[in-house]
Amino acid sequence: MKKIIYVPLDERPCNYEFPALLAEGTDYAVVRPDLSRMGLKKRPGDIEKLWAWLFEQARDADGAIIALDTLLYGGIIPSRLHRLTAKQCEERLEQVRRLKQINPSLQLFAFQLIMRCPRYSSSDEEPDYYEDWGEEIFRRGYIRHRLALGVATEDEQSELRRIEAVLPEEVWREYTERRAVNLAANKRAIELVKDRAIDFMVIPQDDSAPYGLTAIDQQEVRERVKACHQQLSVYMYPGADEAGCTLLARMINRFEGRKPRVHVHFSSVQGPFVTPLYEDRVLYESVKYQIMAAGGLMTSSLAEADMALCLNTPGESMMEAGNQSQPHPGYQVYRNIVELVEMADDIVRRLGKPCVIADIAYANGADLELLQLLRDKKLLFGLAGYAGWNTSSNTLGTCIAQGMIYAVYGDTPQHRDFLSLRYVEDGGYCAFVRRDVTDRVLPEMGLDYFAVDGQRGRVAERVRAELNRFIETRLHDDEDEYEIVIDDCYMPWSRMFEVGLKTQVRNKKKGKG
Repeated sequence: MKKIIYVPLDERPCNYEFPALLAEGTDYAVVRPDLSRMGLKKRPGDIEKLWAWLFEQARDADGAIIALDTLLYGGIIPSRLHRLTAKQCEERLEQVRRLKQINPSLQLFAFQLIMRCPRYSSSDEEPDYYEDWGEEIFRRGYIRHRLALGVATEDEQSELRRIEAVLPEEVWREYTERRAVNLAANKRAIELVKDRAIDFMVIPQDDSAPYGLTAIDQQEVRERVKACHQQLSVYMYPGADEAGCTLLARMINRFEGRKPRVHVHFSSVQGPFVTPLYEDRVLYESVKYQIMAAGGLMTSSLAEADMALCLNTPGESMMEAGNQSQPHPGYQVYRNIVELVEMADDIVRRLGKPCVIADIAYANGADLELLQLLRDKKLLFGLAGYAGWNTSSNTLGTCIAQGMIYAVYGDTPQHRDFLSLRYVEDGGYCAFVRRDVTDRVLPEMGLDYFAVDGQRGRVAERVRAELNRFIETRLHDDEDEYEIVIDDCYMPWSRMFEVGLKTQVRNKKKGKG
């Protein structure tokens, strides 16, 4: 049993639990800091204790996957709120070098985000002033970037003048000064890769866009990567919360001496060229990076592939999952999900190859029609991986990692449990129950989307009841061999965006597994 240290990006299940769940049933033990050392949303983790824990665990570890934002700022949200100086961040980063001194044979993978810049006004995950000025901050950076590139329209230039007349300069200064500190830390981390203190690194971009402050920072980081000749060791692409899963798959592939070949199949001709919501490039480019980051390569030949990745994509442009009941030709005419399911069935049952489905037709939730087709085809538990949550890249990294681990260890009870979690969370919660409870239940309780009654209050109880109903009506079939059971349900950040779940699959005749 090999030991892999894992320092998560934050305490939410997608970051704290998913990689550990994927490792269950394998020859790799993922060890994590106790939740007491992690933060809680805007409250940073205990950075000193996290470093101390990391150094102690490194002594006998085979590998380590570390979120630098946690070790620098205390987590993903604190990375947007801190008041550290560039020098303080550099001093903390330099501690990474101790890991190889403690254990020279340690395989060390790291990830670090480029600070996002949301296009909407909300302080839920941002500084307090973002509630009043978030949209203006984004648009000022967006138009300034386009102006510098010589592509800003006259209307945009007029809008910029209006924004600069009302946006308080102290707000802009406070926000951009923090960005500058984070950017300096991004660049400094690349030096650690150059010096081989870090073996491999990804720099995912959370909620990215083609123009704006994040895009400007991204270009500066890319230039530093090129100047350090580290393009083969530092990858940059859209994503964030899936990075722990991606790097776990890469580490297992490295220890196993594998570089899986992945054949990609789309549900629509235009799918590869759609730019997903919250991302800055066409889908096909992100797919290539997600496969490479997990330790694989794409292949055009299904016969030569170690696994297949079937992508349920929009046929034209991407919508939110909560709006999928609305008729739209981009989903009804310009794609063919029946063919996608038939292809997946053929790959699994005739060719006997691992097949993963990335359900990225919609943002922030699964395609409920696809889940129905998979159920009707008896494929729900025949897949090597499935995901359909949050952004396109969040989904891609999660299901690709599951598929690559499946390719080594096969159909284990732990694999089926993770599949069940994805169907219940991505389909049940993200695509259906979240909006239903928000619209019907919260107003009756006097609560709202961003503030429910704690992690395990009445809202969590209602969510669990609705998810059980979803399982019975949308996932279970009288002829099915397996049934899905929810063991736990809570609201990690006391809001509606994410849910914490523990599910398992039971064989109806044999019980668990």
